[in-house]
Amino acid sequence: MTPAIFGISGLELTANERAFFREADPTGYILFARNCATRDQLRRLTDELRSIHGRDRLIVSIDQEGGRVVRMKPPEWPRYPAGEAFARLFEIAPASAIEAARVNAEAMGRELALAGISVDYHAPFDVRRPETDNVIGDRALGSDPMQVAALGRAVLDGLGRAGVVGCLKHMPGHGRATVDSHKELPRVDASAEDLAIDIEPFRTLSAHPLGMSAHIVFTAWDADNPATLSKTVIDDVIRGQIGFDGLLLTDDIDMQALEGTIPDRAERALAAGCDIVLNCWAKLDDMAGIAERCGAISEASAARLTRVHAAMGEPADAIETSDLLAKRDALLAITGEAA
Repeated sequence: MTPAIFGISGLELTANERAFFREADPTGYILFARNCATRDQLRRLTDELRSIHGRDRLIVSIDQEGGRVVRMKPPEWPRYPAGEAFARLFEIAPASAIEAARVNAEAMGRELALAGISVDYHAPFDVRRPETDNVIGDRALGSDPMQVAALGRAVLDGLGRAGVVGCLKHMPGHGRATVDSHKELPRVDASAEDLAIDIEPFRTLSAHPLGMSAHIVFTAWDADNPATLSKTVIDDVIRGQIGFDGLLLTDDIDMQALEGTIPDRAERALAAGCDIVLNCWAKLDDMAGIAERCGAISEASAARLTRVHAAMGEPADAIETSDLLAKRDALLAITGEAA
């Protein structure tokens, strides 16, 4: 099995993609808006991915947060608010905000599960600050680490009730980055003492089986390498201080924060201690290079992957998505704003 999650070019697999995926046997797949047109089309696509591997437990993943980070879009799928809506409610009524975040995530998770999606790269556990770049912005669940942890736990719980595995991202924290890592490499010069605030939400949820690294240089820990490519950050901070022993994915290695060829980046990330490389852009040459250069998944990573598979399942009960959304809207209305 290749330790990579690969993108897909369109609404259905090409013959070349199908043949490559069968041979490379990647850990899983990531979907984008280019892959999501209708409910029936999307389910056919995810069913075909599973048929290639001959197993139901497979990472078929997506970035579906709500707000501006959505791949399955209205009118085919419901609209979901950004994290900031729950953060505002938390300031007025914390318990209501936690329940609103949970039922919103469960409704979202049910739509994902119906589409055959088993993993959602949600929620961001990044602590928002005045200088936080807009790439996080209103996606954040708050500026207080305990609030972020409480709302983030509710999101993970809601997704889990729908049988979908959520993700701790972006470890060890994106909140102090002042540039967008999709476009350039952020450098954070905060002290280790200050950074303890940023890692606290991740520490609180460190037993979760799935997490994602950040393409950010933290000079207090490693002045030369972004976290994704830093053995020091992964070993000492993510595995050490945070205590995370789940499956660690890279953020998308196509992002401009990183340098070198895509296979080079993938090889370096795995050498630094990431378990799985996330490669989103569905370029067959890059994917083939990753498969050739990175070899088979390690025994330790395979064990962590098994824990992610075990967390996938069926919805916990027969409640209707519309009832969950109605409950969310009633709770968010406490702030005087629409969902």
